[in-house]
Amino acid sequence: MSQTTGTKKKGKSLPPKLIVRLGKFVWTTLWHLMMSKLAPRNASGEYVRPSSQFRHFVGTNDGNPYQPAAGRYCLYVGLGCPWAHRTLVVRALKGLEDAISVSIASPASNEGIWVLNQEEEGCRTLTELYQLAEPGYSGRCTVPVLWDKQTKAIVNNESAEIIVMLNSEFNDFAKHPTLDLYPEERREKIDHWNERIYHAVNNGVYCCGFAQTQEAYDQACNELFAVLDEIDAVLAMSRYLCGERVTLADVRLFTTLFRFDGVYYGLFKCNRRRIQDYENLGPYLRDLYQLPGVADTCDLEAVKRDYYGNLFPLNPGGIIPAGPDMTKLLELHGRESLGKEAVMG
Repeated sequence: MSQTTGTKKKGKSLPPKLIVRLGKFVWTTLWHLMMSKLAPRNASGEYVRPSSQFRHFVGTNDGNPYQPAAGRYCLYVGLGCPWAHRTLVVRALKGLEDAISVSIASPASNEGIWVLNQEEEGCRTLTELYQLAEPGYSGRCTVPVLWDKQTKAIVNNESAEIIVMLNSEFNDFAKHPTLDLYPEERREKIDHWNERIYHAVNNGVYCCGFAQTQEAYDQACNELFAVLDEIDAVLAMSRYLCGERVTLADVRLFTTLFRFDGVYYGLFKCNRRRIQDYENLGPYLRDLYQLPGVADTCDLEAVKRDYYGNLFPLNPGGIIPAGPDMTKLLELHGRESLGKEAVMG
């Protein structure tokens, strides 16, 4: 009888070092492949945001096919998207809920497209809607979309331009027509802040999260927090970015700040400091959140679901964190003394 009877023969296993190196190589290779589709980059590994393709305007000038009207236009938005959120905030501040309808789309993680929560114009996906507007279209299908129900056309899919139209072109149908979020006398200052905020903050958080080299991340992160620190200092003396009244610059900053502590701080590695820890930015965020109608446009659970659940390369496990506590946004902000004029003047 063999002396080895009753014993198990030990098999050979790969050395742990080789397993780790192989795993890192495979995952890194796949990660770069997925990131190239999710977030285009330049030679330095910096995220490069593609431009919007539809850039028409609603207006009363002669010959413009897109005239202002109540019930004619619809906003297609994703509740998790900060760019689409801008349009909902301006719609709420101006009181355009009865004049401009809203259709919600949600990202489909396994398909990489936006799916409409309800069928619209015979379409189930945003891709189908874009192709309805322009047969054969093969570009990016993004939210927000300002849609003309009358001509079955995409008027505009650039959020920065849509909010300007919502502010000025629908006053005949607005509940707050005298509220001007882009007043002529402050446009130079508003445009200055919009430019800085877009590059360093709105897009800056994505440049941090989608960076594919350490150098690209460090540069984006340094710029992000340098501008946040600058804004915090300005807000020590001014209730809003451009004075005592809220403007489009505040709207454009707000939708990024609202997502910061819950998403960008952790998932996008913007973790030097939370917004709620800033002396002035924290109360400023609460001030904007508490403006009439704004809180109704905010859905933190949808935000977390869309980011953590759909950005697979950044969160392969798909686990959605529990926090932060939304009730903090309802705490007193104490910023009324920084502005003597009414916000909704």
